[in-house]
Amino acid sequence: MHRDILNDLIKWQNKSSRKPLLVTGVRQCGKTYTLLEFANKSFKNYVYVNFEGTENLSAIFDYDFDVNRITSELSAYFKTSIIPGETLLIFDEIQECPRAVTSLKYFCENMRELHIVCAASLLGVALKREQISFPVGKVNRMQLYPMSFREFVIANGREDLIELFKNWPADRVIPDLYSTPYNKLLKEYYIVGGMPEAVKTWVETGDFDEVEEIQNEILNVRFAASGGRWCAVQRSRCGYGTVDRR
Repeated sequence: MHRDILNDLIKWQNKSSRKPLLVTGVRQCGKTYTLLEFANKSFKNYVYVNFEGTENLSAIFDYDFDVNRITSELSAYFKTSIIPGETLLIFDEIQECPRAVTSLKYFCENMRELHIVCAASLLGVALKREQISFPVGKVNRMQLYPMSFREFVIANGREDLIELFKNWPADRVIPDLYSTPYNKLLKEYYIVGGMPEAVKTWVETGDFDEVEEIQNEILNVRFAASGGRWCAVQRSRCGYGTVDRR
């Protein structure tokens, strides 16, 4: 699904003053999907390191912060060449490997030509819990949010409405021809929200009950990940709420 942040990622890719990039956002808002999409579209190859799924990879960062050694070992492990300017190195769930977070300082200072993007969830909690040394001033940052209404409309195959209203005269009344489908999409967005899995389910099924199952699964995962410090008001921050479906 289209995410507007891809345009910002391309701008970051082409910046001469680029630093390792840290993308933060709530769990399941599409960070991994977006970064892999970016890698496939904009680089010759990529290396994807998931610190949550493969604990042993943290050992590569235990010895020292020699970035040449680190990239050499990652290249050998994944059997993929890591070439600055051609390869995107992705560190997913980087909060699970404190020394990988610290290593960003050394990548910035000693191998800035290599494109590195990191994704993190609950980073603030991890920084405090693990007493991680955060590389202040050595990283660029972006925040990924749940899908916007614009992205929701595009996902539903109505990009034509987005284009139509770009240059719509301010003094012209919007006729029912356009306002009716637009209002319908807005009401659906209020119910479905912006979490990508919920949007995908809606686009594929058009079934609110299936969407609600996905929403509840997302809430349960986030409740568990927060250590039980979840509050019902957070439901609206996920990008969905309770609306009359009629």
